[in-house]
Amino acid sequence: MSTQREANHHAWGIAKTRKSRYARPMNALAAELNQVLNGSVAGRLLSDPGRRMYFPRGIVAQTTEANQRAHRFNATVGMAFEQGKPIMLSPLADLVSPLSPTQAVAYAPTPGLPELRALWMEQIRRKNPSLGSARTTLPMVTCGLTNGLFQVSELFADAGDALVMPDLFWGNYRLMIEVRRGTQIVEFPLFTADNRFNVEGLDRAIGRREKAIVLLNFPNNPTGYTPTVDEASEIEAHLVAKAEAGCDLLVVFDDAYFGLLYEPGLLAESLFARLAQASERILAVKVDGPTKEDFAWGFRVGFVTFAGKGLSDAQLDALERKLMGSIRATVSNSSRIAQSLLLAALQSPGYDAEKAAKRAMLERRYRTVRGIVAEKASDLLVPLPFNSGYFMAFACDGISAEALRLSLLDEGIGTIAIGEKYLRLAFSTIDEGDLPELYAAVYAAAEGLAQRGTR
Repeated sequence: MSTQREANHHAWGIAKTRKSRYARPMNALAAELNQVLNGSVAGRLLSDPGRRMYFPRGIVAQTTEANQRAHRFNATVGMAFEQGKPIMLSPLADLVSPLSPTQAVAYAPTPGLPELRALWMEQIRRKNPSLGSARTTLPMVTCGLTNGLFQVSELFADAGDALVMPDLFWGNYRLMIEVRRGTQIVEFPLFTADNRFNVEGLDRAIGRREKAIVLLNFPNNPTGYTPTVDEASEIEAHLVAKAEAGCDLLVVFDDAYFGLLYEPGLLAESLFARLAQASERILAVKVDGPTKEDFAWGFRVGFVTFAGKGLSDAQLDALERKLMGSIRATVSNSSRIAQSLLLAALQSPGYDAEKAAKRAMLERRYRTVRGIVAEKASDLLVPLPFNSGYFMAFACDGISAEALRLSLLDEGIGTIAIGEKYLRLAFSTIDEGDLPELYAAVYAAAEGLAQRGTR
């Protein structure tokens, strides 16, 4: 039996076991949504929980109706009101005085504030002109990008499925998708020998599968790499070719560091824009938010947006309802005050200009680091390609990245070791004037380990 046939047989056995475990009648609302999605790539890609997911016509839905029609009394939602307004204790009210009690402490709708969702969609189209007028879902608010990625994996990733992504990736993907969902991570080397994005490696990792989940994160964490426009076109072409050859693809774009680009010729848009209408066998998912690109890390506000060629309005609505059900089942809804603050900030005069100034500051730090590593040229620490984002990473040659991390920690310097081979530095956290001292200490510590023969 071939390796692929063995994998298919294993997946079938898992699916059979899971089916017996869930041998109970499917909720009628879930069945209705599945019927709407039937025959589409979204319907075929759904996981077991995804097929069973729905948004109930319960408290939340009934409260929404009451908000629209209960003009006398509204005794639905589990909140406390006084004279028609949510109760807010004075210490909180003093801290957030520009916000009303509703804006500050009331529950947000499960999919997020309608005004914020609409504004974020406007921004997606403005920042990604290739998207044009392509039909998409309205971005749905999740509790940070992590929760957005988690929700997508719950709806689409099953045990036995393949999650294809570069070998240099954010470690939390493993917990969310491999550990929780039992999905197999299939890695390919991020870079070729000449330091280009490894499109052929991506192609080989997908192989001849009938279903695959591809997760791409640009600018990449941990390397700080974004493909060039030409590389992006190659990625697009290979993914479309795989789809047209019969593979149903869920392509997830983790755009956490979107827009933080420091070199000409890089892809300034999300690849989501190119894949949104590329093939009827591709479901594209954009997971983004203000966390990194708007410097609002602790807000825990993220967005999930779906698109796919040939998906009807009814099918996109069905996807939204399944995602709403998954959000309802896990976090119920995301922070109202964070959404209110973000909405007000995005609408404020001068916001874009100030954000551009902070991004320019990050670019100056990048330029400083670029100059340092170009001048040093160490055989022990080889910088991986970087051109964007918050990070850069060294490949450690002849020394252990973990040993180097610990040695630096003894000097009061924090870095991140990725296994024994790579050391990640977040230049985003270090003032420009302190970067030479930091990197001098890193190079000196590496040389010290080599001289002591520490592996």
